[in-house]
Amino acid sequence: QLQVVESGGGSVQPGGSLRLSCAVSGFTLDEYAIVWFRQAPGRERNWVSCISKDGDNTRNADSVKGRFTISRDNAKNMVYLQMDSLNPEDTAVYYCAPEFLCYSDWASDALETYGQGTQVTVSS
Repeated sequence: QLQVVESGGGSVQPGGSLRLSCAVSGFTLDEYAIVWFRQAPGRERNWVSCISKDGDNTRNADSVKGRFTISRDNAKNMVYLQMDSLNPEDTAVYYCAPEFLCYSDWASDALETYGQGTQVTVSS
């Protein structure tokens, strides 16, 4: 059974950093791209970052370009999201999910949750 476990969230001040982790099981990680997306209270899901199957290609949403970096370690079945220069608008629950490809965009309802997510709160 496909499972993901997101972790690494927390509370930080503006300008701070966090590193999120996505542990996967039940499927072969190197057969899928992985997308990170987030959902703030009362708002739609928005994709944040995506990494190709082999890790050679990444894509970031405009809102996080230059601040977030996605990476993966297929041997460890792990995907990471390094988040720097955080601001209050980044506050949300963050999820990771397998995808066939890194698309140019995702509709909110196309982003499926497989895990519980990890809460990121940015406030002073």
